Amino acid sequence: MKYAPETLPSLLYRRIESDGDGLFTSTKRGGTWFETSVDDFKENVENFAYGLYDLGVRRGDRVSIHSENSTEWLICDLAILSLGAANVPIYSTQPGDQIKYILENSEAKVHIVSTDEMFAETKPIIKDVGTVKAIISIFGSKHKKLKTFESILQRGRKLKKEKPDLLRNQRESISPDDLATLIYTSGTTGVPKGVMLTHNNISSNVRGSLEKLPYERERFKDEPVLSYLPLSHVFERMITYMYVVMGCKIHYVEAVDEIRDDMAYVKPFFLATVPRLLEKIQTGVKVKGQEMSGLWKNLYYWAIYRTEEYDPEHPPSGLEGIKHTVAERLVYSKIRELFGGNLGGIVSGGAALSPEVFRFMNAIGIICVQGYGLTETSPVITVQRPGEMRVGSSGKPLDDVEIMIAEDKEVLTRGPHVMKGYFKLPAKTEEVMTEDGWFKTGDVGKIDDDGFLFITDRKKSMFKLSTGKYVAPQNIENRLINSGFIDQVVVIGYQRKFCSALIVPAYDNVRKRLKRDGYRPDDPMTEDEKVIELIQAEVDKANMPLSPWEKVKKFVLLEKALSIEGGELTPTQKVKRPVVNEKYKELIDSMYDET
Repeated sequence: MKYAPETLPSLLYRRIESDGDGLFTSTKRGGTWFETSVDDFKENVENFAYGLYDLGVRRGDRVSIHSENSTEWLICDLAILSLGAANVPIYSTQPGDQIKYILENSEAKVHIVSTDEMFAETKPIIKDVGTVKAIISIFGSKHKKLKTFESILQRGRKLKKEKPDLLRNQRESISPDDLATLIYTSGTTGVPKGVMLTHNNISSNVRGSLEKLPYERERFKDEPVLSYLPLSHVFERMITYMYVVMGCKIHYVEAVDEIRDDMAYVKPFFLATVPRLLEKIQTGVKVKGQEMSGLWKNLYYWAIYRTEEYDPEHPPSGLEGIKHTVAERLVYSKIRELFGGNLGGIVSGGAALSPEVFRFMNAIGIICVQGYGLTETSPVITVQRPGEMRVGSSGKPLDDVEIMIAEDKEVLTRGPHVMKGYFKLPAKTEEVMTEDGWFKTGDVGKIDDDGFLFITDRKKSMFKLSTGKYVAPQNIENRLINSGFIDQVVVIGYQRKFCSALIVPAYDNVRKRLKRDGYRPDDPMTEDEKVIELIQAEVDKANMPLSPWEKVKKFVLLEKALSIEGGELTPTQKVKRPVVNEKYKELIDSMYDET
């Protein structure tokens, strides 16, 4: 193993304590940015840790956090870790019944919640959770039984005066193999499973990922970065630890739909994202050209269409290089202003990034790399970096990570990044582990001759048509979503004769296109013939390179987007296919009704 085992407090404090005074984090709340200095952050972490200790939190205990992203979230997290306790993050969108399950299953001793609005889901069930001895409200509460964030800090200040060496001794007693966090996977089926990640699981992943940065590590020091993915997900949390180690200035957004304004304000140098945001940006850029006319419109789309052939592994040269330079000066440089004008790099994870979006982002001058991993792997297994950016691949493994392809094409991985197991579920743990320590990812893939990993689909999401042909729906869905007029899609076909699809159109873009053609669609738009014709044209384009059995033969349009609240999506925006199949059973059956 390349990296010596290390605890997270050891890794993070080494950088925090070497930094002088200055901005550490900034959180947008109520439209205002609240800044926190390095010194204030360090002091609050220590005081909150002492306060939790005064509440009875000890090494090995679990403390849950149900909150949106904020500086306070990070303070709570590092305070919990400094005591040798484990953080149990809960998504802000998690429904009450799942919160109850997580609290009971994890045996959380203290529950931290951000606001009374967030506490509303928990209040009816918290009295039934016998292990929770205290509830802390980060931003105050009208409920008398909830302790305030400030009161915990005050308790901590008092105890620190009495026992100034206590926290240092606690930190030094932590083992790299101790549990650092218990993350409950959202899961597309069944109840959540608690993934046990140790200090060394995550710290080894942080250090391995730092070696894959698109720029030298010191280039990131004092640069602003933007955080919008939930800290309750291991992807954003691990990257946040990377930001701390590199000395970045972290900015937590308030609402995703304000991210364009936030980018203009923060002017981030780096951003971690999921493909959905980049897909929307690319779609918006394409549709923007419809507002132009004449020569400028032709020039704009000439530059946009050039991105479809861009290959960052083999950038254009000669005459093509000259054309790219022209497109860069006249069009791409202006598109980059949408990101604040300072964005140098993006890492995309959580789901597959389509080759079209990957080419687009890199072509316009922003280094955009794709990574691959799971909660169970802390999370990164492979990631691209400049010089290793093969289109369609997830890059190569981190230095201390092994990968291999099993006989059934499943991707296996082994190394210090692999979880300790599923909490209280030894049988489930055994199901995903081989005798010689390989973790079964559940993904189907291949490794090319140069060592690049390509993920083709989820093993469980692949289905077999009644004709006997196997279909990987993710590939088809990615092709369809690349259209500027399709917002969401779920491909159907298990034990059916052909593939069909449930499609949520990008209604605003559809309206703009039809308005340009002098047509105003009727309500409901799902039944308007012109709308259906427009989507059919997009489906036909996506179908062209597919095998006959992969082509989408029929589709129906949905009025409402699939959502977490509606139960069709997990907190990480993955489609719950069983839920979708059940909820839209009549619509699905109608596409196969031969009468």
